Formats: sequence, C-alpha cells, structure tokens
Amino acid sequence: MAMDVIDYKIFGSEMQFVEIELDPDEAAIGEAGSLMYMEDGVDMDTIFGDGSAQQSGFFGKLLGAGKRVLTGESLFTTVYTNKGSGKKKVAFASPYPGKLLPMDLKKLGGSLICQKDAFLCAAKGVSLSIAFQKKLGAGFFGGEGFIMQKLEGDGMAFVHAGGTMHQRNLAPGEVLRVDTGCLVAMQPSVDYDIQYVGKIKTALFGGEGLFFATLRGPGTVIIQSLPFSRLASRIFASAPQGAGGAASGLLGGGAGSIFGGDDD
Repeated sequence: MAMDVIDYKIFGSEMQFVEIELDPDEAAIGEAGSLMYMEDGVDMDTIFGDGSAQQSGFFGKLLGAGKRVLTGESLFTTVYTNKGSGKKKVAFASPYPGKLLPMDLKKLGGSLICQKDAFLCAAKGVSLSIAFQKKLGAGFFGGEGFIMQKLEGDGMAFVHAGGTMHQRNLAPGEVLRVDTGCLVAMQPSVDYDIQYVGKIKTALFGGEGLFFATLRGPGTVIIQSLPFSRLASRIFASAPQGAGGAASGLLGGGAGSIFGGDDD
C-alpha cells in the first residue's frame, strides 16, 4: 500500500495546528482527540491500530492495536478520508503549548523513533508501532519509559512537543547529552543510553535529576525545550497549598485535569 502524499499548512506560533488538504479518496490518520475541524465531505472512521498495510486480517489489526496500547496510546486510530469530488481540508491541533514539526519519513530513511505522546497525525499508510530500548538503563531511567513509539513508512508524519523544538544532525561518533525529558525523537541509527550525572551534589541540588540521555551519532535528533512533565510540575508547585477554598478547587479541578490528561 502506497502512502498518501498530502499537502499541508501549519498555523500559529505557540499553540499550533496543522491543516491537511486531501484529494478525493485521499486519507490521513490522527491520534484520538486531536481533531480540530474538517470540511463537509470528509468521512471519519475509527479503526483498530493505524490502518497501515502491515495490519492485514483480524489478527494483524489486533496486533497493531496491542502495540499502541503498549506505548500508552488508545486501541483505536481515526482515519479521515475525502469522499467528496474536490479537495477537502481536515485540521489537527496541538494538545498543549509547543511546536509541530513535519517529518518526511522518506528523507529520514523510512523510520523515526519518538516519545510515546509525540505523534499527532500522518498520511494514511504510515505505520505506528513500538520501539524497545536496547539497554535496560535507558528503559528504567530514561524518563520516557522502556517503550518508545516507532513511525515507519515513506509519507509525512507530524510530531508535537513542548516549547520550541531543535533539530540536531549528529555526525558518526558525535555525542550529545540532554535532559531525559527533552528528547522528542531520533533516527534508529542514533545510539541512546542513560548516564548517571556522576556527582551526588549535582544530583541532589542541581535540579536536573539523577540521569541524562547520552545520544551518539550518526543520525538526526529532535529536542524539546519544555517537556510537558516539567510544565505540569511547575504549575503544581505554584498552586496554593492547603485544604479547602480556592486552593482545593484548583488542585482538584485545574491541576487534576492536567495530570489526568485527556484519554480520548
């Protein structure tokens, strides 16, 4: 199954959304709860997994859905297909302040590994699966978990992260150390491991945690300036502490919805 070649436009600066233009019978897939709007003539259908060519038959679809559950995502993906006679548009919005980055998987060698909640939408045919970290240290202390998400295909995929995203192209053997939560995505050719900061004083009082990610090239790495976990912890720390009144309402309502997330 060939990937759909989609035309798109990204709007906004801090709270971005992407508008995708679909030709007749062309389709895009979106993460559950990411839809912003769609024009008349676009058909929306919820399916098991991601609807890629790898998921043929019932058991293939079941396996694809199971992989998404392992990455913390929904069993289902929504497919938006243009059933009209002309071009139609569908838009997907960022879940929190940050940036959208269009990723041409064909130019990246057909594969991209990203944190489990970075994927927003893609051309239909892009496969969403799991990527196990090779080293247990990366899994237990990496901040993003032992399992990351893997995007495969030769179409366009859109990745979202907090704050500003920065792309680095690492040469063979080049090493970059980053805060574990700031890692958004990387090519499979990049070696990823977790390293202890080395000094107890730095670990306890530096405010950067006990571990950081060590990335070794070659390959492309994408880093975010504001991980959602960091944003949420700052909001929680700034909330009034105490029982009852406005503080209780804030922690139980606003902050609760932040940490609870949107399970759609």
